[in-house]
Amino acid sequence: MSHSEHEPFMRRALELARHGWGTSHPNPMVGCVIADARGRVIGAGHHRVFGGAHAEVEGLDACRRSGADPRGGTAWVTLEPCNHTGKTGACSEAIIRAGLARVVIARRDANPVAAGGAARLVAAGVRVEFCSASALASGLASPFLARVALGRPWVIAKWAQTIDGRMATGAGVSKWISSERSRRRVHRLRGMVDCVMTGIGTVLADDPLLTCRGVRARRVARRVVVDTRLRTPVGARLVGSAREAPLTILSGSEAGAAALRGAGAEVRALPPVNGRIDLAGALRWLLAERGVATVLLEAGPRLLGRFLEEGLVDEAMVFVAPRVLGDPSAHGPDRGVRAPTLDAAPRLCLVRTRRVGDDVLLHYRRAEGVHLPVGAP
Repeated sequence: MSHSEHEPFMRRALELARHGWGTSHPNPMVGCVIADARGRVIGAGHHRVFGGAHAEVEGLDACRRSGADPRGGTAWVTLEPCNHTGKTGACSEAIIRAGLARVVIARRDANPVAAGGAARLVAAGVRVEFCSASALASGLASPFLARVALGRPWVIAKWAQTIDGRMATGAGVSKWISSERSRRRVHRLRGMVDCVMTGIGTVLADDPLLTCRGVRARRVARRVVVDTRLRTPVGARLVGSAREAPLTILSGSEAGAAALRGAGAEVRALPPVNGRIDLAGALRWLLAERGVATVLLEAGPRLLGRFLEEGLVDEAMVFVAPRVLGDPSAHGPDRGVRAPTLDAAPRLCLVRTRRVGDDVLLHYRRAEGVHLPVGAP
């Protein structure tokens, strides 16, 4: 088959895989489509939930339920079949036992624990092809693979701005730049990530809840506040809801921590670096100690700018509203960025645009490689 002939099968595998967003974490989203020797699709599946059957096993089970024999057929998968036994058996062995003749893979698995599935298949006589027919499918596993490589969660930055790039007025007012439809989309995303992060400036200015409301939540996100001097008020709505949705405050100080802890908040003291929280270190701690695999950053210009400047934004969702402030004192997402040259400036790659009512949603990813923003609800 040519790349163009692989594309519809891989696109279908991609569509299936995305159903696992918010439920398969910390495992990657993976989709699988199986066709018989004549090219007729006889089974399909995706990794639904962490600890459950993987996509390849789901696809093979679908074949059996329909009475179809996958022997001699082809499987298209968005990520190299795993080659280890963890909560489930090795997918490479399941494929070999089923008698599939060929496996077409969108992306190699860089996780040393699970890698090697392709080599195991080849050793058993299965034809293996790595196919770039669908850049979208190739990019699907980026959050998982980046987490393995970097040792920190995947960070999705979200912000709303005017056409002239302002996130708030000169007085700091930001409610509401974007439309109600855009805000509803953000609520959906909150219900699909492990963590929603903000800064103390946003807490003091807006008193947000940062919970998922009015839509179906696939998980309850941990709220995290970056608060170097521990200024989060005990009366803040975040603290008042800490027993319903977990709240972690990352601070360089313990002063006042007892009252916050008594209200149900977790206060984690991290040694400040140059008077500020070490953001990369905080992300590593969240992954290692709280199992946070995906972070939605909903912060003001200063913290957002730091994340951009330090190269910690993996994906961005930017809602552009049809408004123009024209105020040079108004705040933009660049407030914390200090790039001396164009080459040194943080660079993201536009991968998708979508109209949301009167707003435009722009999806970006890191310039080095990729493709579909999996955070797109």
